[in-house]
Amino acid sequence: MKSFSRFTYPYILWMIIMICLPMLMIVFYAFTTQGNEVLTLQFTLDNFMRFFEDSIFPSVLWRSLKIAFITTLICIMIGYPCAYVISKLPGNKQSLMVLLITLPMWINMLVRTYAWRGMLNDSGLSNEMKVYIGMVYNFLPFMILQIHTSLSKMDQSLIAAAEDLGASKWQAFLKVTLPLSLPGVISGITLVFLPAVSSFFIPKLLGGGDFVLIGNLIESYFISTGDWNFGSAISLIMAVIILISMYITKKLDRQSKEVR
Repeated sequence: MKSFSRFTYPYILWMIIMICLPMLMIVFYAFTTQGNEVLTLQFTLDNFMRFFEDSIFPSVLWRSLKIAFITTLICIMIGYPCAYVISKLPGNKQSLMVLLITLPMWINMLVRTYAWRGMLNDSGLSNEMKVYIGMVYNFLPFMILQIHTSLSKMDQSLIAAAEDLGASKWQAFLKVTLPLSLPGVISGITLVFLPAVSSFFIPKLLGGGDFVLIGNLIESYFISTGDWNFGSAISLIMAVIILISMYITKKLDRQSKEVR
């Protein structure tokens, strides 16, 4: 095995260049002021103070979390029944349904969002509703696939045993199917909530330009305004929130496995 360890070096180098170095630069910019030179470098917390002192920025963050939460909830409500129905189909039909679900994902997400923009322009819906439609459409397949994977791997004899012991189909679902499928639900939550909370082009394209989320703020301060320091501070705040979310979902996943 040690002889193969050298093959990991290119990947480690790639991770350092493409992940670690950009993150270190974000941390560096977040804790410094604009225009600092190497010889007169001064660290500051002003960028973070600016974010929390202005009521606009926390409200945008709250709106982003709210939309990501509602999007995730809608994806669970739609995705679980779909995954459950698919898991009950014969093998060939299951494969066909999974293919149909993943087929739109072969097209770039930006192109698909542009298509929804054209369809929703004259719909009369509010910008917020358009954003929800775009979010759910783009992230729903991740939820369905994760839940379907858990359901399809489940031992069906456990359900039969529960019914033989007198449980109704609803009771068997609540006591057997639902607990065993929770890891898939938690994985789906991770794959939906995290990209939804940091999404910027979906609200930009479908929100009519006046529906701003935290991802739009980061994009604006990096590209339009050129204030990389404040943009880095916002990015770092989002990174902390994402890490906390990942920790919570990982803990829930561990607890669900212990219950099993």
